[in-house]
Amino acid sequence: MFDHHWKEMRVGYLLFIVIAILSSPGVWCVDGDDYSQTGNPTLLPLLTDIIYSRLSNLTAVFSPEIIRRLGFCIKDVDAEWNGTFNFTGNLGFLTNCIKKTKGDITQRLCTAAEMKLYFNSFFGTGPTNTNYLRPNKNCNLTSWVSGCEPGWGCRVNLNQKVDLKNSKDMPARTRDCLPCCEGFFCPQGITCMIPCPLGSYCPRAKINKNTRHLYRYQLPPGQSNHTCGGADIWADVTSSSEIFCSPGSYCPTTTKKIACSSGHYCRMGSTSEKRCFKLTTCNASTANQNIHAYGIMLIAALSTLLLLIYNCSDQVLTTRERRQAKSREAAARSARETAQARERWKSAKNVAKKGAMGLQQQLSQTFSRKKSVRQPEQLRVLGQAKPSADDALLPPFPASNLTASDQPSASKAKKKEPSDLTKMMRSLEDDPDSNEGFNMEIGDKNIKKHMPKGKQMHTHSQIFKYAYGQLEKEKAMQQQNKNLTFSGVISMATDSEIRTRPVIEVAFKDLTLTLKGKNKHLMRCVTGKIMPGRVTAVMGPSGAGKTTFLSALAGKATGCTMTGLVLVNGKVESILSYKKIIGFVPQDDIVHGNLTVEENLQFSARCRLSADLPKPDKVLVVERVIETLGLQAVRDSLVGTVEKRGISGGQRKRVNVGLEMVMEPSLLILDEPTSGLDSSSSQLLLRSLRREALEGVNICMVVHQPSYALFKMFDDLVLLAKGGLTVYHGSVKKVEEYFAGIGITVPERVNPPDHFIDILEGLVKPRSGVTHQQLPIRWMLHNGYPVPPDMLHYADEIATSSKGSNLSSGIDPTAGASEQSFAGDLWQDMKFTVELKRDYIQHNFLKSKDLSNRITPGVVLQFRYFLGRVGKQRLRDAKIQAVDYLILLLAGACLGTLAKVSDETFGALGYTYTVIAVSLLCKIGALRSFSLEKLHYWRESASGMSSLAYFLSKDTIDHFNTLIKPLVYLSMFYFFNNPRSSFTDNYIVLICLVYCVTGIAYAFAIFLEPSPAQLWSVLLPVVLTLIATQEKDNEVVKHLANLCYTKWALEAFVISNAERYSGVWLISRCGSLMQSGYDLHDWNLCLIYMIITGVFSRIIAFFCMVTFQKK
Repeated sequence: MFDHHWKEMRVGYLLFIVIAILSSPGVWCVDGDDYSQTGNPTLLPLLTDIIYSRLSNLTAVFSPEIIRRLGFCIKDVDAEWNGTFNFTGNLGFLTNCIKKTKGDITQRLCTAAEMKLYFNSFFGTGPTNTNYLRPNKNCNLTSWVSGCEPGWGCRVNLNQKVDLKNSKDMPARTRDCLPCCEGFFCPQGITCMIPCPLGSYCPRAKINKNTRHLYRYQLPPGQSNHTCGGADIWADVTSSSEIFCSPGSYCPTTTKKIACSSGHYCRMGSTSEKRCFKLTTCNASTANQNIHAYGIMLIAALSTLLLLIYNCSDQVLTTRERRQAKSREAAARSARETAQARERWKSAKNVAKKGAMGLQQQLSQTFSRKKSVRQPEQLRVLGQAKPSADDALLPPFPASNLTASDQPSASKAKKKEPSDLTKMMRSLEDDPDSNEGFNMEIGDKNIKKHMPKGKQMHTHSQIFKYAYGQLEKEKAMQQQNKNLTFSGVISMATDSEIRTRPVIEVAFKDLTLTLKGKNKHLMRCVTGKIMPGRVTAVMGPSGAGKTTFLSALAGKATGCTMTGLVLVNGKVESILSYKKIIGFVPQDDIVHGNLTVEENLQFSARCRLSADLPKPDKVLVVERVIETLGLQAVRDSLVGTVEKRGISGGQRKRVNVGLEMVMEPSLLILDEPTSGLDSSSSQLLLRSLRREALEGVNICMVVHQPSYALFKMFDDLVLLAKGGLTVYHGSVKKVEEYFAGIGITVPERVNPPDHFIDILEGLVKPRSGVTHQQLPIRWMLHNGYPVPPDMLHYADEIATSSKGSNLSSGIDPTAGASEQSFAGDLWQDMKFTVELKRDYIQHNFLKSKDLSNRITPGVVLQFRYFLGRVGKQRLRDAKIQAVDYLILLLAGACLGTLAKVSDETFGALGYTYTVIAVSLLCKIGALRSFSLEKLHYWRESASGMSSLAYFLSKDTIDHFNTLIKPLVYLSMFYFFNNPRSSFTDNYIVLICLVYCVTGIAYAFAIFLEPSPAQLWSVLLPVVLTLIATQEKDNEVVKHLANLCYTKWALEAFVISNAERYSGVWLISRCGSLMQSGYDLHDWNLCLIYMIITGVFSRIIAFFCMVTFQKK
């Protein structure tokens, strides 16, 4: 009993001594009162905690140096230190070392100065060797004790205190050299011990054939008492992986290694085993989990989603078309209601008319005369009379006096009474399927005379035609009587004729176009005018400048110097000021093939008609054009492309014309609209154009050798000779009379236009001796126009033609011109090219005052329209998208399988392949957004549609691919490659990468032709990746790499993966990032740079789109 009590007192006394030691200032310098003298095992736990706390407190010593030297690879010093040296709960290796060293472990631990000496060896210039340190106080050429060998260490000399925090002075440590303790490593060249980091396995080495713990170092020769030591080196995994916990095992402490159990996996350097996901296979001692099942599930989910989108797209479009059909019915219903309101308005007007009759008789003669006279620019649309054909034979330059003919009294007598209209509308509402039809047509009230007698079966098209006409009347009447004043009542009572569209009359005098840099005349001395309500045909042989003439009228002539006058409605104004009410139909059928006929026309109407025009009215406009062009049967059919058959060529040509008709132009210019059409299709198209002319539209078109029936349907003719000289400009009815007057008669059974063009080509020589060179001069002399000086010799030949001289052998004014040298010709060609490009750019940025009085939808509303159109097109091109996704799946599977994540490089190789593959495939796909629709954009932008809305709509729809394509690729790559970084981090980086390369592809697609654009899209990611992965020794290469998006994408991938490596991987991480020039803090910066690159590329692409247009 007494002995037991004495033992308790002794233990209490010892605890009091330990507490006193801990509270004393000299606790950090252990002296002879520690375990080395007492040998009491009860002190081991306390001494272990003291020593461990002393090691932990070294963080404050190393923090400034770590931040300064390793800030690029360490974010949080305390967190990284804990992740590397936090042995809390696993201090057994420290206790064992205290026992083996008999308590003098603190005399053998490395101080801060010795640790700096070791770790600074990694930052030395030139080739580093971590197995050998530079000479120091303890290990040098004159002093090399056993502790200097790898795996061994010594204690400090007698009577020398050790301060672990001392980072300046190394203590003399050459006594009692022993093998390194387990859990520590002793580098070659210093005589102290450093704790092994977490994730390492540092046992004592044993020399036997079956051991797995034999380090690479060899025992020093000639020292038989020098046994195997402990670990000798902690470096990056590429230099030495000896202390790393092997794959398939985990090391909870630095002295214990356990094989991974089934259902778990253990990567290299693991401190614990990780449970495998469900549906994965993990055998015992496996280093990674097989998560291919998740990739297959994600592929199945994506495939199902894409198949649903692909299969349901047709249903969505069908539902949309059904809703549009309902909107058309609503428009017809609205038209009927408007017609009824119009009848009530007529009744009220009749009352006002009766009350105003007495006041009207008291008005002065002057007021009545003013009321009866039209303004020069006004034009009666409904029931108008065509201008006289004699007006087409212009004097040198007459004034523009376009007046409307008076209405015949018979026309007013045959107007429908309001009661009849009301009865008809009521019968339509009561029985929509009745046989009571409409005999009304837009624009010509006398058309009933030419219609067959009997009941007409009414159709929806007829209803829309009538409703359209009534709405046009209603809108014009409301505009006319907006302010109901005294004079307004009189006007309303006396005049019911209205004007629905503004008129445009274009007159030109001595219009000459000269090619810049070449001084070549494309068109010379063309004088005349094209008038509203008339259809003008422009004919001539090839090279006569017909298309150039139309381009000059439409303000689209670029690369030329234009002289002469062009008057619009008698005023010197730019024709571009009326761009919103001018339609230009190009020679090529530029129509969206993956849209239906109605969708093409509807889109053009939405974007180009007035913004304040109600939706039902726009629907009626489209319906009227469809009916007029005879496209009812194919309204819901795709137009078709070269690869996919659609409507016929004639129908496609009519859709091409209809795109301009739906915007209700005042001037309609057509470039060879009948080319490639048969006679019946040409007549159908021309009838539609004549119908537009009846509404006051000024129509001018180029025609190639029309049939006689088609030729007689034109009102005026402009006949041009080679060189752009006018041969005839006037009424079609008087063209044969004019040519007969100069001795050219049309033989029997010969089409007049064919005969005239054959003469101008020089294929036929008239019997009168007149040659094709004389014809332009004869026209000038006939109208009194001045003859150019270089053509006066032809006038002299005409004067002497009666003497039988050969006119074709006249003097060539250029015969004496001297030829330029090759250098001169080259300089002229270069000058011409530069001036042409400059003229194109100036034309694209040319701004003019808008005089059309039409406010079209703004950018936001057009963006909405474009967005709907592009989305519809992408749904119909779903097969192409499916092929893109399939290629990405295959690329992800191949690269994920072949380029496994290497712990040494943190997956840099696989990510390099990923950057190249994703950049290449996404660029090729993004090229289709713009390269295939350049002609469509040029036409739409020339008509006044918003370029910004077009570009943003394309980019917005492509954001779907920006989100889906990374998901498709990662569904294979990530689950086959299985990197340590999270799926989310990889997905975010890929989103930014796809966004970046898509913008670059836009610039290529817009600025380059398709073939060079594809070549650049393939070469650029490969070249930039090679630059980004080069050694950064050269400053030029380093700065050049910083400009490559591939460098930032690769850095973001590597950083997100390297951040998951800690503990024993710390040196490997810092070494790899330092070698690559990456910074762990730059992950967000990498993403921002890729996004900025994508935005900047889009700005460049948009600038190129609006600047480098081909007109």
